[in-house]
Amino acid sequence: MQNLTVKQQSILQTLQEFIANKSENPNVYKLHKYTEGIGGRDSLKSISQVIEALEKKELIARDEKRRIYIVENKNYADLQSCFSVPLYGLASCGEALAYAEDNIDGYLQVSKSLFRKSDPANLFAVKALGDSMNKDNVGDGDYVIFEKFDGHSDSDMEGKIVVAVINGMATIKRFKKVGGGVIGLFPNSTNKTHQPIFIHENDSILIAGIFRRVLPVKYVSI
Repeated sequence: MQNLTVKQQSILQTLQEFIANKSENPNVYKLHKYTEGIGGRDSLKSISQVIEALEKKELIARDEKRRIYIVENKNYADLQSCFSVPLYGLASCGEALAYAEDNIDGYLQVSKSLFRKSDPANLFAVKALGDSMNKDNVGDGDYVIFEKFDGHSDSDMEGKIVVAVINGMATIKRFKKVGGGVIGLFPNSTNKTHQPIFIHENDSILIAGIFRRVLPVKYVSI
């Protein structure tokens, strides 16, 4: 599975667009000028470094005149059969200790066949931190895919694993209403030191997404 950074994803898409629009293969300089023309701010050096990284991933190749070609091998075919899921900062599987980052850290390339019932535009990933959900097969360092929650009804979340943001901190837990306006975010772990988090429904809490799938870190190449 290919894992591209935000910049690698952007430059590869720009290269595809250049080739489609101009019916030619650019060198790095031409690609840089094209990127500038559509409002990009990456320097020539920065684009050169990205091209070298994409070359190492065997997604592109260059000829003797340094023109850039997309390599339609298995890596590219795999990429075409996938879609990009934005990867955000770490989310704690213990107490709500890890900041929920607004900035995207990168993208995971995920097979379309894994999410036939979900709109790819509504999916995002976070990297789990800790072991408080390991009985639900969410391990420390695993990538967890969530679907954005539209906020229509709390009943849609009842009993489900969610990623919740509390005072700017993210945590992965199972959502349950316990009565009296109290919400419980429950761990499910072999480690008995983990305790539920209890908050009032009027407290500052955002349910960012509902669990869809875990991708164990050992199966994801960086």
